[in-house]
Amino acid sequence: MSTIHNATKQPDIGPGWFAPLAVEFGADYFAALKVFLVQQRAMHTVFPKARDIFAAFHRTPFEQVRVVLLGQDPYHGPGQAHGLCFSVPEGTVPPPSLRNMFTELERDLGLPRPAHGNLGAWAAQGVLLLNATLTVRSGEAGSHQGQGWERFTDAAIRAVSAHHSGVIFLLWGNYAQRKAELIDTDKHYILKAPHPSPLSAHRGFIGCGHFSHVNTLLAAQGKAAIDWSLP
Repeated sequence: MSTIHNATKQPDIGPGWFAPLAVEFGADYFAALKVFLVQQRAMHTVFPKARDIFAAFHRTPFEQVRVVLLGQDPYHGPGQAHGLCFSVPEGTVPPPSLRNMFTELERDLGLPRPAHGNLGAWAAQGVLLLNATLTVRSGEAGSHQGQGWERFTDAAIRAVSAHHSGVIFLLWGNYAQRKAELIDTDKHYILKAPHPSPLSAHRGFIGCGHFSHVNTLLAAQGKAAIDWSLP
């Protein structure tokens, strides 16, 4: 995967994604964001690795998006972030929010708890696992917010809304739910629930039934279900 540091040719953001986001790559804010990231990596440890910044787009080509799960920030602990929201690489202990997601999977669909926290199998089936901010300093949650990533990922959400129909957006927590204004609800579905973090999971995330609800909505459109198990 290429990184955002190559300004001389079309960025390899992932299959089908460049055309709907071309204006963003040419914008002044994006040039400033690149400078910011170069400076940050010179002074700090930044997650995820450069090659994984656009992993969500590479793992879910634009034309294959069927579900969008929105997160806020990458994980800021060593070895956790790899470019897919809520996901961690195999061999990394799943953080609390992800463990609560697995609790709801087990309750909702009767699936056994996965042996790892890598959600790449979901991404491969058309679940875009998108954080609003795509980078973070080690140990400092929210440290790269307000630098331009939100404008870029908002544009990605708008592009999915404009070019697709019947996409199911999973908005967990207040931050994600504010993104609803970017989505054409005449064309798409929005499912809202509290965030799966330990602070709010038992206020309605556990019991929301979103995993089965997604498959019900896909079936109503004649689309294949998501296999939520993780091999």
